[in-house]
Amino acid sequence: MHAIIPVAGIGTRLRPFTHTLPKVLVNVAGKPILGHILDSLVAQGVTSATIITGYKGDLVEEYVRTTYDLDVTFVEQEEMLGLGHAIWIARESLLEEPVLIILGDTVFDVDLDVLKTSQFSSLGVKFVEDPRRFGVVLEDGGFVTRLVEKPETLVSNLAIVGLYFIRRPSVLREALETLIKKDMQSKGEYQLTDALQLMVNAGEKFTIFSVDGWYDCGKPETLLQTNRFLLTKRSAMPTAPQGCVFVPPVHIDPSAIIEHSVVGPYASVSKGAVVRNSIVRDSIICDSATVADIALDQSIIGENAEVTGRFSSINIGDASIVRLSQ
Repeated sequence: MHAIIPVAGIGTRLRPFTHTLPKVLVNVAGKPILGHILDSLVAQGVTSATIITGYKGDLVEEYVRTTYDLDVTFVEQEEMLGLGHAIWIARESLLEEPVLIILGDTVFDVDLDVLKTSQFSSLGVKFVEDPRRFGVVLEDGGFVTRLVEKPETLVSNLAIVGLYFIRRPSVLREALETLIKKDMQSKGEYQLTDALQLMVNAGEKFTIFSVDGWYDCGKPETLLQTNRFLLTKRSAMPTAPQGCVFVPPVHIDPSAIIEHSVVGPYASVSKGAVVRNSIVRDSIICDSATVADIALDQSIIGENAEVTGRFSSINIGDASIVRLSQ
């Protein structure tokens, strides 16, 4: 199966971390968001991918090419004109082989084998209380009848979570071409949901499949929630150095330095990071960051940042220095 992964977004809700990194390279549970997605796809038999880049796309390409032995094509979305436009940019990948479109800022825990034998295209959905941030589907007899992008009034609680299995990609390509040529924009963008609705109108059948394991990485608070989930799936527990305590679950990179500290539960300490004389729980300490003489809870410390002193919760972007009084 071929995967198409749009990762062109700027990630404004994850600032200050995305001032220096694209959103999909922000660290969670010891590796970039995109790394968790690619690991899952490779493990489930995906052999090739098209990655749609934009903001700081060179960093995305460098990470993927140096980390994965995967047949990957990169295309650039120069203008942020919506998800439908992004997939249109990658239309050379929409041929006859079924494709899986997966958004690059969300981690999934789902078995894709059910899709490989499906006769129909299918959309991953999850019941949500407030669907106004999402595209939603209405269905009848197991088949999609209507798709609505970010409805202002409640029409359905079945949110599209960012997994799209397209059995006949050439049909999607035709729908996207209609969308672009007729300038069919919704909320100022070319929406993928509108192209899918054109497919439904033309007789293409879509089923839905439930995705309970859906973990958003788009905001600091949801990034920490995803970190907690990924850490609970870890079976191995690192050995704490003398004078330290690790409270599982945790991720401690082998190159990290931990001295006279309590780390965990739900803490990730990435490569080259230093934690001294501190308590760190429910937090992410990114590459080469330094944390000393502090108690941290529900915090994210960016790459090469330095935080010392006393505090309880803090989000610090890359290469920052914060010294808090005792």
